Parts: sequence; structure tokens; C-alpha cells
Amino acid sequence: MAKEISTKNSEETQKIGESFVKSIKKKNGRKAIIVALEGDLGGGKTTFAQGLARGLRLKDSITSPSFVLIKKYQLKEKNCKIENLYHIDCYRLNKSWQLQELGLEEIINDPKNLVVIEWAERVEEILPKDKTVIKFEWVDENKRKITFNNK
Repeated sequence: MAKEISTKNSEETQKIGESFVKSIKKKNGRKAIIVALEGDLGGGKTTFAQGLARGLRLKDSITSPSFVLIKKYQLKEKNCKIENLYHIDCYRLNKSWQLQELGLEEIINDPKNLVVIEWAERVEEILPKDKTVIKFEWVDENKRKITFNNK
């Protein structure tokens, strides 16, 4: 079932990311939690990831991993089942196998990991079916629509 939220600025988008953490902290599984971010350029994917990191009480500054493709952050909070946040940006990838060569399978098979993937639609065929897909769309110059789908 899809859930839609509209935001008018980056602060609102970050707050949505921050509150989203409550829903993922409760998930238990044998594999990593996958959050697939899709949508328009400048639509708020990195801003959402920054809010998510703030919700996890991560002190590090979160920036887009466009040039390094994968950034790993270790969480300090002990009461959380998540120990690592992987922030992946697939914008510059031409083929999904390029992400596989960087160790994606090992990352997504570890239940202690939260994996946030920007431009996930570029590697859809190699991502697990069990993931949350969040789509970012510009409605107009001052408004974004964020749609959550659990798959």
C-alpha cells in the first residue's frame, strides 16, 4: 500500500526521513534493511537520507556518495539492531553489475546493515524484492511528493 506525503522544503523532507527511522528500527530479518530511493534529480533523495541518519543519531555529516558510490557509517547507538548505514548512489552507474563488483551482495546479506540506495531504479534487477521503495517527484517549484511503497 502506498503512502504519499508532500513537502515544501528540505527541512520538511529531512523530518520525514528522521521519522521514517521508527518504522525500520522495528524490522527484524536475516538480511539488511533496503531503502530504495528513486525519482527526480534534486527531488530530495540525499536530503531524506540526511534526515534518516539524524533519526539514527549519526553524528557524521551525510553527503551524496556520487563520486565514491558507497559510503559506510557506523552507528553508536547500542539499542538499535542496525550497526551500519550504507549510503549508495547509483547515478553514475551504467550497468548494475558495477554495483555487484563493489560488494553489494555482502552488504545486503548482513542483517546489521541499513542500506539506502539513491537512483535505485538503475539497479532494480539486482535488488531484493523485500525493500521499501520511496519515490521523489517534483509537483511544482516549491513542492515535492514523496511516495512510500513496501515491496
